[in-house]
Amino acid sequence: MFIVRAFVKLRRVLSSQVEILHRLEELEDRVGGHDDTLKTLVVAIRRLMLPPADPRPPIGFTAAENTTRAF
Repeated sequence: MFIVRAFVKLRRVLSSQVEILHRLEELEDRVGGHDDTLKTLVVAIRRLMLPPADPRPPIGFTAAENTTRAF
């Protein structure tokens, strides 16, 4: 009788592990796709945080100082 109970308990433990494994696989499938998206977002945010490579000249006309007119 004890052997039967031991096998029943063993079967329950194994079935619970299979269920946990199945749920982990589902979770991995669901979250696995998000990893690439999050990596892309982090890279884009880091690029936006970098200063521009070459500063642009100001827009508009500026007069040079200390210029003399020869008429």
